[in-house]
Parts: sequence; C-alpha cells; structure tokens
Amino acid sequence: MSATRFDITGIGNAIVDLLLTVDDSFLSRHDMRKGGMALIDADTATRLTALMADGVTASGGSVANTCAVAVALGARVAFLGKVGSDDMGDVFRREIAAQGVHYPTAPLVAPVPTARCLILVTPDAQRTMNTYLGAGGAFGLTDLDETIIASAAVTYLEGYLFDPPAAQAAFIEAARMARAAGRQTALSLSDAFCVDRHRDGFHRLIAEGVNILFANEAEICSLYESGDVADAMALAAAKTPLVVVTRGEAGAMIHHGGQSLDIPAVPVAVADTTGAGDAYAAGFLTAYTRGTSLADAGHLGARAASLAISQIGARPPPEALAALR
Repeated sequence: MSATRFDITGIGNAIVDLLLTVDDSFLSRHDMRKGGMALIDADTATRLTALMADGVTASGGSVANTCAVAVALGARVAFLGKVGSDDMGDVFRREIAAQGVHYPTAPLVAPVPTARCLILVTPDAQRTMNTYLGAGGAFGLTDLDETIIASAAVTYLEGYLFDPPAAQAAFIEAARMARAAGRQTALSLSDAFCVDRHRDGFHRLIAEGVNILFANEAEICSLYESGDVADAMALAAAKTPLVVVTRGEAGAMIHHGGQSLDIPAVPVAVADTTGAGDAYAAGFLTAYTRGTSLADAGHLGARAASLAISQIGARPPPEALAALR
C-alpha cells in the first residue's frame, strides 16, 4: 500500500454557521424541537437569518468542523463539500483554507446559496439547529476526488449529507474508492432523525464497507430500532469492525474485536454543546491514524470534545487544541 498524503479526508456539508443565544420561549414561538436538527427551505432560512442578525457567524458543517479540529491537533486533512458562488461560499473557502485544510471542491455554478446552519443555544447549553442545505445538497459523484480519497488513511462521511440522492450515491462510491485503495471509511450518523429518514440507506452504506461508525446513544438506537444502547451497540459491532458511541457527560463506549472500552468524559463547565461530537471524532481519528491504542484515541477525543463544549461555537481555538498534541 502506498504512503498516505492525508490522515483524514472528510466529505460533508460545507456550511456557514450562525449562532445566537436565546431562551426557551424563542424555540416555542418558532415551533422548534429543543436539541434537534430540522431541515428548512430557503424562505425559512431567510426569515430566521434576519432574526439572528446579532449572532456569531463562522464556517461550520459537522465533518468540516471535525477536519478543522483535526488539523489543529496535528493531522493532515482534506475536505470535500460544495458551496455556492456567493459571499458566504467565499467565507467558507477562505476560512477552511486558512485553517490548513486542503479544499479542492469547485463551487456550484447554479444560483443556489451556500448552505447555512442556524444554531440557537439555550441557557442550559443545548443547541437547536435549523439547516438549509442549499448548494451543499448538490454534492454528487462528480465532486469526488479519487486521488485524494485513495491517499487518505480514513475517509470520513457525514450523515447529515445523506438526504440528497446524489450524495447517497457519492457516499457509496467514496466507500468503494477507499476500499479499492486499501483505505478505511468512517461514518457519522449525525442525527437520530436523519437515521429515521434513511435507515435502510445507512444499512446499505455500512454493508459497502464502513470500518468505523460514530454515533451517539439516540442515533445508534434509531439505526437498530432498539431501546437499549448496549443491544444496539452489539448489533452495530456485528456489522462494523469499530464502533464509537458518545454519551455526553457519561463519556463514550468503544467496541472493537469483541471487546469494549469505556472512556470517561473530561469534566468541564458546559457553555455550548455545539460540535462536541465533531471534536470527539477529530481527536479520535487523529490519534487512530497515528497508530495509537483505541484507549488513547478515545481519551484524545474526550479532551477535544471538552474544549468544544467549554466555549461558544463548534471549533475551539487552534492554540488550545495544539496543546493536546
């Protein structure tokens, strides 16, 4: 097998995040399910964006966040994801390049805005997300870069991008490309409601050769239609060599080769849970691709996640992450 150029190649939504702190009544007035993620149309995105004029704007997207955190932890990273030919798309491209992530995907030529995620953070640090996929949903087979995928130790796929049929086909093909090159594929289930919509599709993708599955308790239970996380994890382990289930303040469980590890969370004062799972995956994959033990990978994931939730926004300061190397 040839040497790798990248430790991680992420494929996911190229999104600009808008974050605003609100109270629970704001969620009620706008019929939002606290702690969930809803897909919205362009009109709703425009209306909510206007209500968030005082919020914080930053490049985002689940796997894009993982890529940015992983670079700060010392990994070599590429990202594939679609933006529009607009100001927000320019912001995304500049920021991810400045962070050190290789980003070769051409912007969408059609007049479709760059995707955005409108994140409402309540005083209990829960985040409620409203996502407009926009140009990100146009990602398809022609946006795959086989050379980059074949030269990455792990290609990491974002479940949030699984809604558009073109992206589903691209995920299947990306897994094939990675497997043909002797590389590994990781998948984040991203959201329980996403799993509910595409359970059969996720099972097909996993059967195509997913080597590492990331999920939280609700997502893994949804995938295997079980009310017990241990049972769901056992079912997952029968299909996927390495399963990582995050459990918030209860830490994480890792299952590999018939054995399970419990990784404790790092206690911190929680400011915002946005990006906790993204940072965990970044720490885990950074350590994993270095060849460390699974326990060490889990601990780096936990430490990266603790930095993410101790501040507002999904991406901790690079200097704080560099101190974890």
